[in-house]
Amino acid sequence: MVDFKKLCDIAIEATQAAGAIISQHMDHGIEVHEKQTGSSLASQVVTEVDRQCEKAIIDILTPSYKEYDLALLSEETEDDGSRFTKDYFWCIDPMDGTLPFIHKKPGFSVSVALVAKDGTPQLGVVLDPSTKNIYHAIQGMGAYKNHRPWTITSKNNFLTYVTDKRLIDTPNSQSIKELLKDIQLKHKLVDIKEMHGGGAVLNAIRVLEHGPAVMIKLPKTEEGGGCIWDYAATVCIFHEFNKQASSYHGDKLDLNKKDGAYMNEVGVYFENL
Repeated sequence: MVDFKKLCDIAIEATQAAGAIISQHMDHGIEVHEKQTGSSLASQVVTEVDRQCEKAIIDILTPSYKEYDLALLSEETEDDGSRFTKDYFWCIDPMDGTLPFIHKKPGFSVSVALVAKDGTPQLGVVLDPSTKNIYHAIQGMGAYKNHRPWTITSKNNFLTYVTDKRLIDTPNSQSIKELLKDIQLKHKLVDIKEMHGGGAVLNAIRVLEHGPAVMIKLPKTEEGGGCIWDYAATVCIFHEFNKQASSYHGDKLDLNKKDGAYMNEVGVYFENL
């Protein structure tokens, strides 16, 4: 019998260990390396801090592998395919939003999720090192912020478009503009405002905290658009609020897809309306 509460506590401990490493380096210069993955700059940079964070997380999660026969999928470690044979796998983004971190701007985070073999997230934990806020959810048990039940309110009379890059710099921006306008009119909102610069994980949290809000990535042929580890934890949190966290076309996100980890072919759509 899998004890999801126990595993969530372990995941919280792991994210906090990574957060402590990030905090030690937030005000110092960072050595940046390139990695040959994806078509965007965000997917091609990695720092030594990413690697230290991953090691700290994995060290804490490792005892649970044997106890519960779990697999692992992590951004900085080669996928060994065990997630297709085990009932559950840890899904780790040791530091999402490396570009904001390099530029000393808020928008980076740590993310750990437990995902079932069918691609359904069972628990998700997100840490924002800039604010020290920690968010977590276990399927069917509600969502929490700083270990207290989390409720969200949408008080704004405008729509917030949450994005990693400015809309003006986004390919096919006209399609997104038209969609945003449709949402604005449907919900009788007076304006559309943009919040840009964060990584996918914390941007999803921002959607919940700045409603009415949406995060949109259009389908595309080039690799990118985020990966499984960019969405696993926040999909779990969104589900606990009964909020949509899906492919661009509204289908369930396959968080255990067999043809690689990128979501570019389906895009993503997160909303808090």
